[in-house]
Amino acid sequence: MQFNFNFKEIFTASMILFAVIDIVGSIPIIISLRNKVGHLHSGRASIVAACIMIAFLFIGEEILKLIGIDVNSFAVAGSFILFFLAIEMILGISLYKDDIPETASIVPIAFPLIAGAGTITTLLSLRSEFLVENIIVAVIVNIIFVYLVLKSSRKIEKVLGKNGLGVIRKVFGVILLAIAVKLFASNINELF
Repeated sequence: MQFNFNFKEIFTASMILFAVIDIVGSIPIIISLRNKVGHLHSGRASIVAACIMIAFLFIGEEILKLIGIDVNSFAVAGSFILFFLAIEMILGISLYKDDIPETASIVPIAFPLIAGAGTITTLLSLRSEFLVENIIVAVIVNIIFVYLVLKSSRKIEKVLGKNGLGVIRKVFGVILLAIAVKLFASNINELF
């Protein structure tokens, strides 16, 4: 088996996943969960999220074929989800709100916070443009970053403050919006 690692693809996929996962923008949620229940299992949550993402990267396309949807259609649908996630980040509004459970464990952190619908959709969308091995490296890079953020979320919150977190969230929102437009434009032609 030959691997074709491409730094540009790895970097681009990493940045897309970083913007979608938005772990820095999720620090207020993480802090709130940590304050409610005490200790969060950063390592376990990161490993479970990585397993979900990599598993869906491999079996997601087969699931789509089973229900009769091609990857390009899913990529176009994914571009809409990325578009709305970007709008949420830029405007500071919440179009989709999930209830925060009373107990924080792997479930609210690993899924849906890290490996949620947007991330899974993005992985399948990336699969239509990039090689799988480059996406896996991008997932691993992001999971390492997620782990570091989960481990040091209180320190990051103190250093950046609310304004700093807000600025970072809006910048990645604009990047994500541009990615959504590119993903839509590159896949819509394949449908017609």
